[in-house]
Amino acid sequence: MITPANMSAPQYITDVKGKKKFVILPVKEYQRILEELEDREDVRLYDEAKNEDTGEYMLLSEYVKKT
Repeated sequence: MITPANMSAPQYITDVKGKKKFVILPVKEYQRILEELEDREDVRLYDEAKNEDTGEYMLLSEYVKKT
């Protein structure tokens, strides 16, 4: 999990008024964030599939014959 303790201080690119527009992160940190997001998406998709489960199952070989 990404927490402030395991993140380095981000750097910002600002506009002429000083408003933060972009963030600069180390590549390893960026990759860690992407992995965390992918893991969360996997959990979300699993939960969604589990909730939609009707309990009806079919062997792959039967499915292939039907199509």
